[in-house]
Amino acid sequence: MKNLRFITYAGLFLLLTAHGMMGQKKKANPHTPETRILFIFDGSQSMMGSWEGSRKIHMARDYLIPLVDSLKQQDHLQMALRVYGHQHEVPPQNCNDTRLEVPFSDNNASSIKQTLRYIRPKGTTPIARSLARARKDFPDGDNCRNVIILITDGKEACDGDPCAVSKELEKEGIILKPFIIGIGVDPSFHESFECAGDFHNAPNKNRFKNSLDVVITQALNTTTAQVNLLDTRGRPTETNVAMTFYNHLSSKARYNYMHTLNHKGYPDTLTLDPLISYDLVVHTIPPVKKDSIVLSPGKHNIIGLDAPQGMLRLTSPGTNQYRELKFLVRRHDKAKTLNVQKFRETQKYLTGQYDLEVLTLPRTYIKQVEIKQNHTTTVEIPKPGIVNVLLPSNGYGSLFKKERSGKLTRIYNFHSDKKRESLILQPGNYEIVFRPKSMKKSMYTIKKSFHIQSGSSTTITL
Repeated sequence: MKNLRFITYAGLFLLLTAHGMMGQKKKANPHTPETRILFIFDGSQSMMGSWEGSRKIHMARDYLIPLVDSLKQQDHLQMALRVYGHQHEVPPQNCNDTRLEVPFSDNNASSIKQTLRYIRPKGTTPIARSLARARKDFPDGDNCRNVIILITDGKEACDGDPCAVSKELEKEGIILKPFIIGIGVDPSFHESFECAGDFHNAPNKNRFKNSLDVVITQALNTTTAQVNLLDTRGRPTETNVAMTFYNHLSSKARYNYMHTLNHKGYPDTLTLDPLISYDLVVHTIPPVKKDSIVLSPGKHNIIGLDAPQGMLRLTSPGTNQYRELKFLVRRHDKAKTLNVQKFRETQKYLTGQYDLEVLTLPRTYIKQVEIKQNHTTTVEIPKPGIVNVLLPSNGYGSLFKKERSGKLTRIYNFHSDKKRESLILQPGNYEIVFRPKSMKKSMYTIKKSFHIQSGSSTTITL
């Protein structure tokens, strides 16, 4: 899955000032995601304008070239360069003036620096088209973090819509909500860029410096977090359950963990990418969810969810005849089945009331079973009996449960090609209705009533 993130021009300065830290390579870890940074550089005519005593193009180069030089020391990192507005002069306006100048590869820092030195601003500003084409600049890969650093001094000058492109790619899970910082742009541009991402106007170099720590954390580092699964007293004691972090924008799963308490009894620390907002699903029964989780980069984040749980067990004392029995568990008065649980198995559920449908013959319904915090609720059903049915020939027959009201409820159809069947039945009154295959009139129907007691075995001959 591709995950792209726009990092503001301020990020260039932050990453640059971190060159001392990045100058020494870290020990390689094969499980560390590959970070791939695509620089999208504004080479339009307006970059020849003055900014704090220098031209914008010179100022951008002065920060970007040393940054590229320092980033080449990073493990698990590749870079590429796309430039727009540098091939065709205006007028006339050429909105296809965007090109991947240096593709992703190892050891290409010198190529990126050399290309930047010889860019001559000429043309227009096709931001939306550059972003749309950037989606193909990143090679396919699963364990990767794709980052875009966008450098611009103006808003869209062509017929493209950066906001629409951003939203479309976010929904596809290709890019994330961008950060955009303009180089000395008009403050009124805020409205134009806000819909495409978090826009920050940088009128001077000091403004860049104020954002350094935040941007480096977002661009290159991960962030820690813990998930507190709270019991009924608000304590983070619940654990040993799977949890999935989904990309909030694309709905694709990004992390899948089994929740753990560490040796001190606290929720374990997770390492998450702070460039993504998450939807968290904790796979309790039923699941608990928390949407739109935004992490604070560089800080330890605590994510809390109410997940008090208790246990449920179904038994039938004194019998081994229900070893394969299962039952359905639903929230009280809800139609959706939450779980199919085995007989005598202990399973955790969120606290509350549940309805059980036990797949006995006939089915047993138990309403409003209460699950309490850290308590095992044991539900007992009556010990069954056995009926052996001997039929006179192959034919068609059904078994009915007789209610006290006299109502008959069909619970089983006999096999038409069998003359003998054994059934495990709950205690109660029953009736068999049968007609031989060879008899083509209903008047030849045979009926027989019988009673089943717990632990008994009865033979019925028709």
